[in-house]
Amino acid sequence: MGVVPTPAIAYAAEQYGWVGIAITASHNVWSDNGIKVFASGGAKLGDAEQIEIEREWHAMVAEPVVRAEPIIHDATGIIGEYATHRLNIVGEALSGVRVVLDCANGAMSHVAPEVFMSAGADVSVIHASPNGRNINDNCGATAPQQLAAQVIAEGADIGIAFDGDGDRLIAVSANGALVDGDHIMAIAAVDLAHRGLLRNKGVAVTVMTNLGFHHTMRENNIDVVITPVGDRSVLVALDEFDFVLGGEQSGHVIHRAHATTGDGLLAALQLVEYITRAHVTLDQAASIMQTYPQVLVNIRTLNRVHDPVADIADQIAQEEAELGDDGRILVRSSGTEPLVRVMVEAADQISAESIAMRLARSIVEVHGGSIEGTH
Repeated sequence: MGVVPTPAIAYAAEQYGWVGIAITASHNVWSDNGIKVFASGGAKLGDAEQIEIEREWHAMVAEPVVRAEPIIHDATGIIGEYATHRLNIVGEALSGVRVVLDCANGAMSHVAPEVFMSAGADVSVIHASPNGRNINDNCGATAPQQLAAQVIAEGADIGIAFDGDGDRLIAVSANGALVDGDHIMAIAAVDLAHRGLLRNKGVAVTVMTNLGFHHTMRENNIDVVITPVGDRSVLVALDEFDFVLGGEQSGHVIHRAHATTGDGLLAALQLVEYITRAHVTLDQAASIMQTYPQVLVNIRTLNRVHDPVADIADQIAQEEAELGDDGRILVRSSGTEPLVRVMVEAADQISAESIAMRLARSIVEVHGGSIEGTH
């Protein structure tokens, strides 16, 4: 298929029943390249399947045997099919909207601008000159500051920042305000619900989704299923509960009626189509959800901690009781290194920071180590 967005590979796996493999650093720098694998049908492989593939791969590398000559087919035309499929969802509904696209010097560089222009938008593009090493380099969804400045400078209606492989997005309003995945999902969920298109009137989000999102869903009688971190976990929940919308705060948004994975282009088209149809600004649309201050603290422990909650359960319960409905606490271990992550949301920043630091100090007292910082 060549250099294409990861969602296009998932699309090919879905449409043609192929196994799809993407070599990508995702939202990271080029040197962090890894592999994403999609099963026939377009869903990402589960952990057990990936572990088994890695085991067999290492065995083959240790004792390489040529089993068959590969047959290579030219599938470069599928990127056009993918772009047309996404375009047909919104048609020419973006007429008159001024959009700035930050393509992260990545795989969306030669796809997203053409689709947005075909949909009728007045498009300006930055960071769309990939050279293989400048991907996600101080640009894109993980660094949208230049996009925000460009939106203001051009007087654009909205800015969209993709990550390098195009499976996530962050939006920027005309005033330069960042609009994350939680807000993008909240806007889509309420709109779909009002139009009778939110199947089973529910959404799937991860444990990191802001408390404000949950409050907005409750106010609109929309059910929320909470999953572990990762868009793969969200997809499992979407299929289990037969929902059509889910995602992550980081900008992975899955419109399950149209895709099998997070797709920044699809989510961006849907978002811009909504503000055009509703005749609202992005700031007005995003006001549907209040963001609660969220503080994250990493504690590097002396050893891996498998159940960081158990030793401070009473303290967590006490802090949660004081927060009531105006806050939330999440304590979890990293799956890859000796880190414990504390997340606290509260009605104000000072309260969130105070609670997070009290819990972090307690974890250090029990397990040793040090606090690495807050953000």
